[in-house]
Amino acid sequence: MNYGKSNLSRRKKRISSKKRMKKKRVGVRLFKAFVLCILLLGIVGVAAGGVFVKHVIDNTPEVTAKDILPQGYTTSIVDQNGTVLEQLKDSDSNRVYKKYDEISKYMGDAFVAIEDERFYKHNGIDLQGIMRAAMITVSDGEMSQGASTITQQLLKNNVFNAYNESTMEKIKRKVQEQYLAIIAEKKYNKEDILTNYLNTINLGKGNLGVEAASKYYFGKSVNELTLSECAVLAGITKNPTFLNPVDYPEDNDARRKLILKKMYQLNYISDTEYQSALEDKVYARIANKTAQGRKNSVYSYFTDAVITKVVSDLQEQKGYTQSQAYQLVYRGGLRIYS
Repeated sequence: MNYGKSNLSRRKKRISSKKRMKKKRVGVRLFKAFVLCILLLGIVGVAAGGVFVKHVIDNTPEVTAKDILPQGYTTSIVDQNGTVLEQLKDSDSNRVYKKYDEISKYMGDAFVAIEDERFYKHNGIDLQGIMRAAMITVSDGEMSQGASTITQQLLKNNVFNAYNESTMEKIKRKVQEQYLAIIAEKKYNKEDILTNYLNTINLGKGNLGVEAASKYYFGKSVNELTLSECAVLAGITKNPTFLNPVDYPEDNDARRKLILKKMYQLNYISDTEYQSALEDKVYARIANKTAQGRKNSVYSYFTDAVITKVVSDLQEQKGYTQSQAYQLVYRGGLRIYS
């Protein structure tokens, strides 16, 4: 290499030449402009997102204690001794409401374990669950897991009644759902929220809520269910059609075992309870049991006469329209003494 003075001088001039320096300055300015544009786009995006969220929240429906209650209950016709002669229901009213202390503790624990294990710790939304679902979505390339809490699911079913939503409608509803979930958790205790949820959920075969499902699948009230039986019902809710234990016992059993494992890991049950429940031949009992909820009989002449009389009385004495009277009879959870 030539390290002579003349060569070094030429190199210095070339490096410090105006043309080279101008190119450098242009490059720096372009880079700064690019970074600034990115920042501006980010600020605009955040601002637009904030405006969108505010608009969605401003249009969120107000929720009262009545709003989070499930709607539609089975009406019973009983004789003078209190014996149930007939039950009236439609596809949206096969539900019998039960209070918190009338439901097996295993039942609530089973649903919390599989649906919302941090239910007693979060404020209505589960940030840890949201982050986990987001990471799985990124790795899988599709939204394979949700992060809705029990509180959000209760609002979805009883306030929003959401189905067949477009993508934008789903986004708006999710924002409102999370906002209302935080408010609901401030106004109502966990016990009330869980109770309403257990009385709301679809448990297959037209059964809404744990009491109707318990009567249908096991022929007894929900407070009489064993640990294994509670896990069976909790296993249905993910897919009421294809996880019901009558038509798909093997699929439900896989879910039941997962729920029992989660309950054990979360210390809801002991090792002895866990092992005993795993060994339970619960599906044989379901197959052989003819629960009252499975009856599909036509109403008798007597029952038809009672319905006609009650509808007539509601119109004449209470001012109901015929349509309103029939809605009340079939979905109002009445107890009619004949």
